[in-house]
Amino acid sequence: MAVRKEYQTKIRTEILDYFRKNRSVTVSAADIRADLKEKGIEANNTTIYRYLDKLCSESMILKYPDDGGDKAVYQYAGEEHHCTEHLHLKCVECGRIFHLDCSFMDELREHLLADHGFHVQCAGDLLHGLCGECWKKEKR
Repeated sequence: MAVRKEYQTKIRTEILDYFRKNRSVTVSAADIRADLKEKGIEANNTTIYRYLDKLCSESMILKYPDDGGDKAVYQYAGEEHHCTEHLHLKCVECGRIFHLDCSFMDELREHLLADHGFHVQCAGDLLHGLCGECWKKEKR
């Protein structure tokens, strides 16, 4: 049986483009809908959430609970899907996302497995705090 090729609709393409342009921050479904509307593309919430769910299942984007916990926000993971292998840091002041993609993650994973018998699954996990720039501004 042949593998079915993903059908690329205009809305899906526009949503992915929006994520690519905003890869350093988390975005909401409302942000995406506003961007589509600004471009003259009408899409209802059901359509947008269907694409978000599909992109999450394909590991193209990651889903996080919003700071308030009542909504979800999303982050572009990219075509290489490497964002499921490390934690992310989110600045609570400016909203930027930083990838904790360094040797520390390997050490942490090894320690947790060897000493605690625990295998870390990083997809969808954020650590919240202040980035260096916002920390400096707050100290002034």
